[in-house]
Amino acid sequence: MAKKFDEVKKEHMKTLEMYVPIVARVHGEHHPEFHEVKKVFDEMKGKFDKVDADLRDDFARLRKITGNYSVPEDVCESYEAVYKMLEELDNAFHA
Repeated sequence: MAKKFDEVKKEHMKTLEMYVPIVARVHGEHHPEFHEVKKVFDEMKGKFDKVDADLRDDFARLRKITGNYSVPEDVCESYEAVYKMLEELDNAFHA
């Protein structure tokens, strides 16, 4: 059974809020697409707590930017963790 979106959000938000800016700073030069990931994530944060938030377009943008959350080979575990957490959020939202 898929986790509910609120559960996944609660599980991952603090880590994402910490990792996303760091990963953007560390990997942004070689992976400029991550700056777009950060931008979309920052926009989404403001919507997460709204009961009727529609995040479909935001998740669609993330899937497009990340190639469906495909992790580049030359990145750190934190980068990979961000993509995994975002993918879990996306899956839970659409469940």
